[in-house]
Amino acid sequence: MSFSAIDYKVQDGIGILTLNRPEQLNALDIPMRTELGKIVPEIARDESVKVLIFTGAGRAFSAGGDLKALSEGKRPMVAGRERIRKLHMWFPQFVNLEKPVIAAVNGPAFGAGFNMALACDFILASSKARFSQVFERNGLVPDLGGYFLLPRIVGLQKAKNLALSARIISADEAMELGILYAIHEPDTLMDAAFALARRLVKAPTAAIGLTKTIMNQAFHLDQRAMVDLEVLAQTMMKNTDYHREAVARFLRKEGHLYDWNKMDEEEAEAAAAE
Repeated sequence: MSFSAIDYKVQDGIGILTLNRPEQLNALDIPMRTELGKIVPEIARDESVKVLIFTGAGRAFSAGGDLKALSEGKRPMVAGRERIRKLHMWFPQFVNLEKPVIAAVNGPAFGAGFNMALACDFILASSKARFSQVFERNGLVPDLGGYFLLPRIVGLQKAKNLALSARIISADEAMELGILYAIHEPDTLMDAAFALARRLVKAPTAAIGLTKTIMNQAFHLDQRAMVDLEVLAQTMMKNTDYHREAVARFLRKEGHLYDWNKMDEEEAEAAAAE
């Protein structure tokens, strides 16, 4: 599968998806949205991909929608709505991709670019990254999941602040708002993303996937529905090879298959030895 507006490759169980219109600051035009619509289902189907890193080529993550490309030609309102709807159809699957997704935000993430980052599970940002719900500057409203994602991550009042002001915030403020997992210097950002991805390759992919899918329902299902989903998911996980091996290792008093704290210690020891 060849692409012109994105780049995708797989390395040691890690998928690397790159928005690849650097001269246009990776603005989302129709070809890019179409290609994302093709690659996201492929990533979901590919069992060899355990983790996805999502980033942008050049000096930006994504400047958001390409206003020039998306506004070319006037259409009746109904036809225009259908066109936009079709261009967005890939995004719910991306939000609910049953694999951990790491955003490596290397520069500006504006508008739809900001919201694509919010769809990821871990957002690593360069110290030069900037974020904005820029839509109101152009007389538009948040799209590509902004209404759904932003209030759930920062809370309703702060989400209104960001959307209504359309102001640009720094990586430091994004960290304070709980948007970011970590901030790195520009020249170490991708190394950090790969280091995190290598940890998550060791995770139980099926359990991670169900956890994401169910947790994404937490703000609009009641407690009983959530418990029913929890019971079903746990019943499924108890019948996986990963769980059986984890129990066997516990009984043999061996180390865990997936131990975040131990990985912290190993990284600290390696850093001290350098």
